[in-house]
Amino acid sequence: MDLSSKSKLSRLIGCQLTSLTYICLALVTMVLFLRAVLLHSFSGYGVIEWNNLDLILSHSLLLNSHDEGIRRDKYLEVPQIVWGLNNQKIAFARACLTARTLNRTLLMPSLSASLFYKEIDRLQPISFDKVFQFDKFNSLCKGFVQLGRYSDLKNQTGIYDLQKGSGRKWTVERDMEHLKQSSRGHVDEHEVIRIVGKNPFLWHDHWPVEDYARVFECLVLVDEISKEADKVVSKIRQIGKKHRSKTEMIQSDFDANTESSSTATAPYIAVHMRVEIDWMIHCKKLEQRSGVNQICSSKQEIIERVGNIVSSESPTVVYLAVADSLLNDSSILSGWKKGLLPFEKKRLGVDGIYKKHPYLIQSAIDYEVCSRADIFVGNSFSTFSSLVVLERTQKMKRMGITRSCDIDVRWPSYAYNILGESNGPQKWMTNMSHSTLQAISYGSNAITC
Repeated sequence: MDLSSKSKLSRLIGCQLTSLTYICLALVTMVLFLRAVLLHSFSGYGVIEWNNLDLILSHSLLLNSHDEGIRRDKYLEVPQIVWGLNNQKIAFARACLTARTLNRTLLMPSLSASLFYKEIDRLQPISFDKVFQFDKFNSLCKGFVQLGRYSDLKNQTGIYDLQKGSGRKWTVERDMEHLKQSSRGHVDEHEVIRIVGKNPFLWHDHWPVEDYARVFECLVLVDEISKEADKVVSKIRQIGKKHRSKTEMIQSDFDANTESSSTATAPYIAVHMRVEIDWMIHCKKLEQRSGVNQICSSKQEIIERVGNIVSSESPTVVYLAVADSLLNDSSILSGWKKGLLPFEKKRLGVDGIYKKHPYLIQSAIDYEVCSRADIFVGNSFSTFSSLVVLERTQKMKRMGITRSCDIDVRWPSYAYNILGESNGPQKWMTNMSHSTLQAISYGSNAITC
C-alpha cells in the first residue's frame, strides 16, 4: 500500500473515531441531563438537590445501591400517634417498619404534643418535623425506611383504607399475613394505603430490637429543642465543676492547672426517678398481676442504691428526672450519700426552659439530658428508661462493647429496681438479640450485661 493510500485510510479512521467520540459524549450528556431531571423530581422525598452535576451522578449511584427496596411512589398513612414521648417513638418506629414491610414510604405522621390518655379529642397534634429533623431522618435511615410529605402525592389513584384487626382472634401470625396480602395485588396498586383503627403503639410487633434501634438512631431533635437540652446539661456541669473546684481548694493548695484538667468536664448522674403516686399505683398492680416484686422502688431504696454506684467522694451532680408533681417534694433531695448533689429542674433553675414548651417537648429535653449523662439509672419497667438504655447500648455497641458486667465502660446504665452488686443497682445493657421490642420493654428480660 502506497503512502497516499495509508494517509487516506488514517484520515478515514480518524474521522470515524472522532464521530464515535462525539456520539459517546452526546449520550453521556443526555444521561446526565436525564439523571438531573429525575433527581430533581424526587426532591420532595428527601433527596438533596445538588448543584454540581458530578455530585448528582454520584448521589444517584448511592440511591441505586442503597434505596432499591424503598418505593417512593407508594405510601402508607397511619393514624395520629399519641401518648407519652417514648410510646410515640415506639409507635412511630412500628409505623416505619410496617411501611418497610409493605415496601412503601411512610407519610409524615402527626405526633401529640399533649398527654391525654382517654380524651382523644383533646390531643394537641404536632407535626413530626417540629420535633425531629425530617431530612436528617431520611439521610440516616436511607435504604432502610423512608419518610414522605403529603405534598409528594400525585393523587393518581384512590386511597385504600386498611382496617387493622383486633381482639384475641387477631393473632400476630394473622396480622403479618394481612400485611403480606396488602403488599401485593389490587391493594398494592393504590398510591396510598391508609391504616385505620388503633394507634400504632397497639399494633402487633413483628420486628427485632435491632430494627427498632436503627429507626431510633435516625431520630435527631430539631435544633431548637436540642439547644434547650444543651442549656440544661451545661447548667448541670457548671454546678458540678463549681463544687469540685471548692473541694479541691479545701483539700490542697489550689492549682489552676489541676482544676482545668479535673473539673473542666464535670461528670453527672441522671436518675429517672419514678415514685409519683400514679406510677406507684400502676407498678403495684403490675407486681400483683405478674408475681414479680422488683418493679416498684421507694425513694429511700433508689437513693441508697444510687449511692452505692460511686465510691469517690468527689462532688457529683445527680440530676433527678421526675414528674412535675414531685418538684415541691423536698424529700427527694434529702438523704443522699456524701458527695452526691441532687438537683431537679426547679432547684437547678431551669424549670423556665421546660415551661415554655408542651408536654412532648419537655419529655424530649429530659430524655436528651438523661441519654447524655455519664451514668444513667432508671427503672427497667419504664418505657422512658428502657429507650434511654437502648440508645446508650447502641453507642457502646458501636465501640465494640457487648457486655458491661465485669468492666468499667463509657455510658454505663443501671436499673435501680433490681438489686445488683454491693447493694447497688443492677448494671443494665439492652439485649439486642431479642426478636421483638416488647421483650426488652418491661422487666428483667430487658437486662443484660
